[in-house]
Amino acid sequence: MDNGEVPVSTTQQHGDRGADEQNPAWLRDPFWSRLNHVEGLHLRLQSQHETVRRELTAIPSARTSGFQDVWLRYCAVIRELDMTTAELEALRTHPE
Repeated sequence: MDNGEVPVSTTQQHGDRGADEQNPAWLRDPFWSRLNHVEGLHLRLQSQHETVRRELTAIPSARTSGFQDVWLRYCAVIRELDMTTAELEALRTHPE
């Protein structure tokens, strides 16, 4: 699973479409597709967060004209990171 691939589908495992309804939600392809998408987005946002955080620490003082722009970018990245973290948690606790 480390390579980001979706596991073998229930259709491939059982050979009929009805198998999806018999398995728990976390075994169904839509769950894994969504999880892979959210994890990828979360990793990208974590990287952006680190980049913007470094930019913030590189600014010598709050009086620097670029501070406001970097701060707004930082807040936007944090907001998106919080949303994807919440979505991952929702998938973990309620996989339906």
